[in-house]
Amino acid sequence: MAEKKKILLLSDDLRMTSGIATVSKEFVMGTLDKFHWVQLGAAVNHPEKGKEIDLGNDVRNESGVKDASLKIIPWTGYGNPDVLRQLIMRHNPDAILHFTDPRYWRWLYDIESEIRENIPILFYHIWDDLPDPKYNRDYYESCDWLGCISKQTYGIVSRVGKIDSETIEPLEDWQVDYVPHGINSKSFCKTEVPADFKKQILGDKDYKFVLFWMNRNIKRKQPSDVIWAYKMFVDGLPEEDRDKCCLVMHTQPIDNNGTNLFAVKDNICPDYDVKFSTQRIDTKQLNYLYNLSNVTINIAGNEGFGLTTAESIMAETPIIVNVTGGLQDQCGFKYKGKYLTADDYNWVHSLHDYEKWENNPDLTYGEWVKPVWPRTRALVGSPPTPYIFDDRCRWEEVAFKIKEWYDVGDDERRRCGEVGNEFVKSKDSMMTAEMMSKNFTDHMNTAFEKWKPKKQFNIYKV
Repeated sequence: MAEKKKILLLSDDLRMTSGIATVSKEFVMGTLDKFHWVQLGAAVNHPEKGKEIDLGNDVRNESGVKDASLKIIPWTGYGNPDVLRQLIMRHNPDAILHFTDPRYWRWLYDIESEIRENIPILFYHIWDDLPDPKYNRDYYESCDWLGCISKQTYGIVSRVGKIDSETIEPLEDWQVDYVPHGINSKSFCKTEVPADFKKQILGDKDYKFVLFWMNRNIKRKQPSDVIWAYKMFVDGLPEEDRDKCCLVMHTQPIDNNGTNLFAVKDNICPDYDVKFSTQRIDTKQLNYLYNLSNVTINIAGNEGFGLTTAESIMAETPIIVNVTGGLQDQCGFKYKGKYLTADDYNWVHSLHDYEKWENNPDLTYGEWVKPVWPRTRALVGSPPTPYIFDDRCRWEEVAFKIKEWYDVGDDERRRCGEVGNEFVKSKDSMMTAEMMSKNFTDHMNTAFEKWKPKKQFNIYKV
């Protein structure tokens, strides 16, 4: 039997609660039987920086894999060349896998030629929106394999990464794969919500309809638009039913990168119930939040994947999403009865075109979702990311979609949630933790087989 490969993972400390950390934990735990793992575990101000933590006994007990190995080196920030060189000398990894926005890894790409003489660099990558970011081409060229979290990202990397020129060698087909985030079906499932937890979130009122939103309070997540759409929805109800609805927002209500949601609620939606859930919660409690809610919503202007709504579907709670980025993958879009696959990426590219697709009978979507097409697109950017679309849907249409879910009633929402659960567990979506781990294993093994050490120099004729 071949000896296990050792992977050095660069990402958020998998013991933390960020989306990057959550997904890192899932694919690490799901591949302990195939790989040994060492992680440089990032945090903003890591309280354990400088330690090396051996979690071998813990993961062996949890996974049942007798030779499972996981070590974490906590770090403040995402690292630097010096600490990476030390880790390579100490742990002798067979590959480096990095995960999150490529801008955090410029220092890694600066020394990629040095590293790739001996070790392949793998990248679990996502990009939030179009147009194709040609400014990322150098980053893609610095990697030996890219796992793409959304179909849109797969299309972007396939187009941008295969540009050919005298000085750029295009990526080969094996170097780009679709590996969507996987949701743990044991962690997120239909369950009974304890009365004390329900009271903690909702108080003593027994609501007829609960809308749930969880995201960072930042501009592109559109939290104020959610409040505005919720207000418009409740405005349209009979007066006697208005106090039977509640919007639950799990976020920090005041954020310098976003806004003051307390002020938004008090001035825009003063007469209706909006509850802010601000305490840090674990996975079990998050599953309770999905289960006490009737619908989960995400109308972000651009969104790489959208873990919240994917977890919600797994917990059998239906969703409302903006048709953008990775949220599209959760809609179960079919064209003439056939699911869109990652290889349809040029077709997926056109889904934003609501005038073409919104009322097209050949395009259908899952019963578990009410998609909202963006009506305006602004080309925004910054010096590191010169251009990217911000897809904005109209809050009036969002209010209408909320009303649609409200009107169908509990039994129909429950049925739609069950259908969504079946979809997210299916091979058509590939969004279970087990499928993600298998995809990682298969594609990383292919990368090991096909990878060739990078030459120290490339010779060009002038």
